[in-house]
Amino acid sequence: MAAAAFARGAGLCTAQLPRPLLRTQRIFASGGGAPGRRQHCQQVPAEPRLTRTWQEDGIRNIVLNNPLKRNALSLSMISSLREDVLRDIESTDLRVIIISGILLIKPMRVMTLLPKLPVPVIAKVNGLATAAGCQLVASCDIAVASEKSRFATPGVNVGLFCSTPGVALGRSLPRKVAMEMLLTGEAMTAQEALLHGLISKVVSEDKLEDETLRIARRICESSRPVVALGKSTFYKQMEQDIGAAYRIASRVMVENLALQDGQEGIKAFVSKRKPAWSHS
Repeated sequence: MAAAAFARGAGLCTAQLPRPLLRTQRIFASGGGAPGRRQHCQQVPAEPRLTRTWQEDGIRNIVLNNPLKRNALSLSMISSLREDVLRDIESTDLRVIIISGILLIKPMRVMTLLPKLPVPVIAKVNGLATAAGCQLVASCDIAVASEKSRFATPGVNVGLFCSTPGVALGRSLPRKVAMEMLLTGEAMTAQEALLHGLISKVVSEDKLEDETLRIARRICESSRPVVALGKSTFYKQMEQDIGAAYRIASRVMVENLALQDGQEGIKAFVSKRKPAWSHS
């Protein structure tokens, strides 16, 4: 990966943002590339990655990094984000993913992927999240926003209803609140988003980084397979009626007890000591 070098054994990804890599192009002099013609090489910058990522202490940060186009949809952006999300996804060194720089991206394949990941995904928002940027916030497991952040689905105002963002919004917000956003295109403040459940916490801009990391580090203190099992079960039972949901949850509780870390947790609780997770 161009933007970061992963050290699997240590669970560390050191962020490196070198000068853009150079690629060589052959330019034929004298108007042609016929054999025998004189040739010279010209160094031209390669395209920079559209996301930046680094990982430390189990926390992978992914920053959308195309501000000139407001992080808008492109196949390259989708591919880069998906690659960063899925890299070493089964490694026990990875415990939480934080996504930031959310503005106008529309990676539907990423939206449907996030709930299926075995690690929690946190959206960190510091500004305006519109349309599919708002959809991405709704698709993450946790969302932390600064007080200045706003959320909107303004497509209706330009004749393009935000139908795909409505899928995620309708599952995160009360129906009438979601419909008001979709039908009017008006922006919702961070406090309103918190009130209605679109995000999980609002903090001042200067505390956004620290609070997001605090939550991520707290998750890292728990057993990875227990968190993965719990997240998967939560989304599965949400799709069921209440009777089926309880049957799923009851079965998973038994599976959880059978995990090595489930047994360790019980022993630690009885012994009044801190559990030593094996992440198995």
